[in-house]
Amino acid sequence: MNHLYPLKMSYATRDYLWGGRRLINEWGKKTEADKLAETWELTVRDDAMSFIVNGELQGMSMREYINKFGATVVSDTFDGGRFPLLIKLIDACDNLSVQVHPDDAYAAMKSGDIGKTEMWYIIDALPGACIAYGLADGISEADFQSMIKSGEVEKALKFQPVKAGECYFIPAGMVHAIGKGILIAEIQQNCDITYRIYDYNRRQKDGSLRALHVEDAIAVVRKFAEDEVDALCHEARRSDGELVGCKYFNVEKFLLVGDEISLVATEKGFNSLLCIGGKGKIIASDIEYDIAKGDSYYIPAGLGEYKVCGNVELIRTQL
Repeated sequence: MNHLYPLKMSYATRDYLWGGRRLINEWGKKTEADKLAETWELTVRDDAMSFIVNGELQGMSMREYINKFGATVVSDTFDGGRFPLLIKLIDACDNLSVQVHPDDAYAAMKSGDIGKTEMWYIIDALPGACIAYGLADGISEADFQSMIKSGEVEKALKFQPVKAGECYFIPAGMVHAIGKGILIAEIQQNCDITYRIYDYNRRQKDGSLRALHVEDAIAVVRKFAEDEVDALCHEARRSDGELVGCKYFNVEKFLLVGDEISLVATEKGFNSLLCIGGKGKIIASDIEYDIAKGDSYYIPAGLGEYKVCGNVELIRTQL
């Protein structure tokens, strides 16, 4: 049985109250809900699992795949435990909550988990759309704590206008929020811990307010200088053209216009290919695999060289 081929992934869906319909109407994502906030395009979790939807392994979950063929299909250092990454598409039809994520040390101490460093690639944004990206100039961590308690959270934030094609790196400890009218690809550590600081007093379907986690948020929020964020973003740099080269993941974007590129998945780690526009083909061992907008492929570690061709826009993620 050949297990080293490009594996097309299924996705998990989330219908949070701030989601819209772009992933349904423009990306062909299926859901029984009225709206779709997120699709988890590569996920190996008990609460959300990707399945293989092509080839002779069709129907196998990614956990079954890793267990059957060994940790080396992930990387040569993977210990067989928690899968390292989680990759999403997010449609923010409304503002997301103001939030922060813990680092590895705090998450381990608090809940025996790992932290969450992430990045956002802006696929599309309405005119005037903004993100909250850290604390505003002149606002210290102590100031922020006071402003949380006095209900002035929004005044403490740095709001950054965004447009398609931009990338934002969000280290654990940075306060942040996606603004309405933004569609993003998110690559993150495989952790779902969010400390919600402020949620505009919105109510859920059952009428209840969403839970806040102010005490934990205060414990982990950090003030980051711009050069510090850039250093963390590229502390494990592989190439000048990368979007992110942090210690948790490496992310690049490729835009092909009728041409072809050669890529490689070495024993060091898998490749994830997320198609954010157009269509093309992945070619491995002289076999062609169609890839189009919204598709997610897992290229197992050790597959070796493969090619991508067509008119296609891709985000490649590696460890």
